[in-house]
Amino acid sequence: MSYRYLLTLLLLSYAAAACAEKKSYQVSAIAFYNLENLFDADDDPDNTGDDEFTPAGPYNYTKDIYQQKLHNLATVIRQLGSGVTPHGPAIIGVAEVENGRVLEDLIAQPEIRERNYKIVHFESPDSRGIDVGLLYHPGYFTVINARPLHVDISRTGQKGGTTRDILYVQGVLAGDTVHVLVNHWPSRRGGEAASAPLRAIAAGVGRKLIDSLMKARPGVKVVLMGDLNDDPINASVAKVLGAIGDREMVTQKKLYNPWMNFYKHGIGSLAYNDSWNLFDQIIISGGWLQPDDAHWHFYKAEIFNREFLRTSFGRYKGYPHRSFSGNQWINGYSDHFPTIIYLIRTADGMHAAN
Repeated sequence: MSYRYLLTLLLLSYAAAACAEKKSYQVSAIAFYNLENLFDADDDPDNTGDDEFTPAGPYNYTKDIYQQKLHNLATVIRQLGSGVTPHGPAIIGVAEVENGRVLEDLIAQPEIRERNYKIVHFESPDSRGIDVGLLYHPGYFTVINARPLHVDISRTGQKGGTTRDILYVQGVLAGDTVHVLVNHWPSRRGGEAASAPLRAIAAGVGRKLIDSLMKARPGVKVVLMGDLNDDPINASVAKVLGAIGDREMVTQKKLYNPWMNFYKHGIGSLAYNDSWNLFDQIIISGGWLQPDDAHWHFYKAEIFNREFLRTSFGRYKGYPHRSFSGNQWINGYSDHFPTIIYLIRTADGMHAAN
């Protein structure tokens, strides 16, 4: 396998102070991005959730707008992590996509076509007709298997009783076997407290699979990412998943949430009513925190909130520059900022792993 995509960095060794020599590191990245209602402009008779996003709908969602939105999103993906990994993230989880076609159209955009991204997608039973998906670079990541995990919220009595499936993908990231869960948990519609049990159910589905993976192989490398519609301190994340922000307390059977400190400092991935939330999280298992030079391990996290992604004036200055204001297309990107984590291993470790 070619490793030309890996950028060699000189970083100070974080071993003992006596070993303050410089090492050559390679970097890879995993990202998540809520694409904010990436619908095609066609009216799907089997999906009433897309009625608003058609030329006859209230958003006047034409093919021209669809093409512009694809271009805008591809522009973001082109720049994701590019200052550290020139060819971008190896894996990108996405949410709010109508179907597999919109993902195929997205990866075909000129801005990212040369990366040859592939997709993993399954149709969900969501009442809005939106799904999650995965983009991956086949030069970095090889899919072993994939399947949807159903999230059954019908027993709660919620109208419709359907939400997005969780996408589970097992694969090999440049030598290391990893397990990825892409999530878009139920929204806060009806109120945060009233809807909290729905997100707890979704969190429980993910936690159950993670527990089985950890039981089979201690130290397994798991990534749970998505728009969780909850912050790092909420019960679904902190209690049901058991994701904690103090990496010193994370064992191989626990989950580490690198977004806790961001949230505590008021840094978020989306804004509402003049306050920030951090719903877009990438949570990792303790296996990623072992500084094993021969394998990938966690380096740092970033909210990709570049200036061009922010609203530049008015009441919502500083908020993510979304696609629509009311029903008016404003040539934006998404109402969420992407999030990204960086992984490292030494250059010598690459050869040891192979």
